[in-house]
Amino acid sequence: MNQKEHFTSTSLATSFINAKGKIPYNMTNDYMFRAVLQSINKVLRGLICALLHLQESDIRSVEITNTIVLGQSIASKEIRLDVNVLLNDDRLINLEMQVANELNWPNRSVLYLCRSFDQLNHGQNYNEVKPVIHIGFLDYTLFKEYPEFYATYKLINVNNHHIYSDNIALSVVNLSKIDLATEEDRKYHIDKWAALFKAKTWEEIKMIAGNSEYLSEATKSIFQMCSDAQVRKMCLEIEEYHLDMQCFQRIIAEQKEALLKKDEALAEKDEALAMKDGALAKQEDIIRQLRAENELLRGQTK
Repeated sequence: MNQKEHFTSTSLATSFINAKGKIPYNMTNDYMFRAVLQSINKVLRGLICALLHLQESDIRSVEITNTIVLGQSIASKEIRLDVNVLLNDDRLINLEMQVANELNWPNRSVLYLCRSFDQLNHGQNYNEVKPVIHIGFLDYTLFKEYPEFYATYKLINVNNHHIYSDNIALSVVNLSKIDLATEEDRKYHIDKWAALFKAKTWEEIKMIAGNSEYLSEATKSIFQMCSDAQVRKMCLEIEEYHLDMQCFQRIIAEQKEALLKKDEALAEKDEALAMKDGALAKQEDIIRQLRAENELLRGQTK
């Protein structure tokens, strides 16, 4: 390390110690999520250990297979910023941050899972397929009737719950329901990782990290990335993209609500017209009955 690098590193460390107030971008930002996990392998290892209930000694290697050049412009604001990981050269893990509810997560996550599982080349044996796990971090409850902090789904027999295959699994970490973390979730500090992702101030993020070497490395990496003008620019682009999406979703929701109200108003008018038609029909029946009675009376008086 030359003098300039040493000064920069020391300066950042000192700045981090004194950092206070709002965090510009936390790890719920897709790009920050990607940047932190890609920049420090120890952070990635710590997160994988927590999510899969592993000890660090269980991990021989963990490698991101879809790296990007941090700070460089992405081809499109719609680029998937998920993290594809190869664990111990025998298991594929897909990590994805998704804070905006685009109402398509179940189908979307299953599609990504299946694409990752479809990995064999021509001539390979089916037994050579690597197990795949898709883990999504959502800031909303996927199934309102079943709120849960950390949920895992597998292929099982619907009658006796026997697992059909352990080779594919879907997990969801609900960042909006950290309070529902189980004792096991807390044992592996998954709740702390979730809280770290959502932390809004430097004071909060330092308190969450505590003495954890993995969480502490993550907080330092967040600070370093927030200090990089190019990374901040990319984070802003992603943030603006999500704001645009939320705006579009709000407009669509408002339009749907307006159409629903129009449909309800038309239904009320149809009902009112039907009642009027019914009343007119009754009046016509009464008139016909009166005319018949009049005709009968005229006939009797002749």
